[in-house]
Amino acid sequence: MATTEKKSNSLVPSNGNGHAQNGGARKNGNGRVASAMSLVPSARAGEQPAANAAVGGDTKERVARAVEAEARAEEAALLASGWRGWWRTLQVARVLGTLGFYLFLENYEARAKYNRRMSARRLEEARASGRSVLLRRAQARDVFSRGLDRLIRLVRHLVFRGADESSSKEARLREQAVWLKTRLIKLGPTFIKIGQSLGTRGDLLPLAYVKELSLLQDQVPPFPTTEAYARIEAELGRTLQEAYAEIDAAPVAAASLGQVYRARLHTGEEVAVKVQRPALAETVSLDIAVLRRIVARLARYPSFNENADWQGMLDEFDETIHEEMDYAQEARNAERFRENFKTWRVVHVPRIYFTHSSERVLTMEFIRGTKVVEIEALRARRISAVKVNRLLIRTYLKQLLEDGFFHADPHPGNLLVMDDGRLAFFDFGMTGRITPRLQSQMIDAFFHVVARDVHGLAQDLINLNFLKPGVDPELVRPVVEGLFEHYLNLRLGEVNFKELTYELAEVMYEYPFRLPSNFTYVMRALMTLEGIGLVTDPGFSFFETAKPYAKEFMLRREGKQFRKLILDKFMGRDNEDGRIEWGKMWKLAKMAAKSYLDR
Repeated sequence: MATTEKKSNSLVPSNGNGHAQNGGARKNGNGRVASAMSLVPSARAGEQPAANAAVGGDTKERVARAVEAEARAEEAALLASGWRGWWRTLQVARVLGTLGFYLFLENYEARAKYNRRMSARRLEEARASGRSVLLRRAQARDVFSRGLDRLIRLVRHLVFRGADESSSKEARLREQAVWLKTRLIKLGPTFIKIGQSLGTRGDLLPLAYVKELSLLQDQVPPFPTTEAYARIEAELGRTLQEAYAEIDAAPVAAASLGQVYRARLHTGEEVAVKVQRPALAETVSLDIAVLRRIVARLARYPSFNENADWQGMLDEFDETIHEEMDYAQEARNAERFRENFKTWRVVHVPRIYFTHSSERVLTMEFIRGTKVVEIEALRARRISAVKVNRLLIRTYLKQLLEDGFFHADPHPGNLLVMDDGRLAFFDFGMTGRITPRLQSQMIDAFFHVVARDVHGLAQDLINLNFLKPGVDPELVRPVVEGLFEHYLNLRLGEVNFKELTYELAEVMYEYPFRLPSNFTYVMRALMTLEGIGLVTDPGFSFFETAKPYAKEFMLRREGKQFRKLILDKFMGRDNEDGRIEWGKMWKLAKMAAKSYLDR
């Protein structure tokens, strides 16, 4: 684990938000120590297991998690059907409904522009038809739309107590943000976790909301230390004095799923101990069931589902948060990440002490360092924040384009720069996986970004399922190409996704743009990285910074694939899918030559 150089309580194995988390629905009775040891059955006391042993069995784990998720959902659905579940549904709906109302008013200007364009379009089509009945209906609808627009603007002015960019409105937004943070904390771990995710989405929320929700990364009320100590003893099957030579009386960090204590082993190593919150599994399962009920109701109204796959996102959130709650899984994730970066001396992963870990308690190396966004502290140690940021981008391109396994929560609380300049990653509870096919599609997209090929990017958008099934690619391609001509020249943080949604909707309102659920955590990670980059370097551009490293990984991966195809053809092992894309190979050759000459 880790602390920031400020000697603050930013102990890092928590994901600034996550700390103790567990595979709550898995029931092991009293033998939970064995569940952690089962990661590496042969591990001796204090000995770190072989990475390959910790990484194996990924497919079996996925199947087991799917079966477990189904059983969990059935159990939670029963709980949600009682009076407690319905009361919880009302509480959640009130908070989410109020948030949705505030955001609707805040984002109304973009929607209003779209509504005006659509109204003008309907009137023009009615006039062109020459039918007076259609024209009168369109005019009546236009009058109604204008009246509704004035009413919404009046409500908007009253709610925000002022016009856009006025000091009164900004003060009101801050009040709303504090209210939202307070309500999410009261709703508990599941919604604190959701708030932490929203706190990285400056593309979706007002800045006041983002600033307030970002406090959830390390300012969550802790639970009593006596309960934490009892959990540690029950999980490890021994007394606190038998497990640790010393342990702090107060947590150094508390977050949505648990909290962290500094301790020392009898062998002398300083460690961080993550402990899960009480009754977390039951709470999260009930909340997921409540959210499924709300999503099912919203599914009856297509307008709520046009621009996001809510059901898919909730499924992914369900799987991810339960994986994050399972410290045995987090330990495996850490070992897999360590194996992937074993040749990178500039990247460090805290050592896991399997003899002092279980599904609900995780003991790891305690690391001190400086947060990646603390520029002055880095400068005092003669460490370049810009170089640290470039290293961070390079590690993520490797994770996304080469490993297919990535740390899905790279906020500043989960990244420390050690005194020797190494970049330390923490909290592997939230990770993402990318299939080889999706990796290939993402590499194609990088090719097109590097080449400023808007036609290719339009096809990528279709291939990556950013459009609903059944859309005619030729119908939307010109629109998407026109949009990319503009947006490709902006930094990721400058792209107004709300405006982008309505720009797309103007021409293809019958075939709306949407964010695929399998991109939820990829986009979240990229947006968080962009935010870190802008703090460390005001002129930062993700794509410009990533370009040389993306080329390096593309050349390595595609070159390997090309060699395999050539060898297969030479040996007569090629099949109908093994065709060689000579155009891409030519681009690779030119890219390699340019990279060599630029050195």
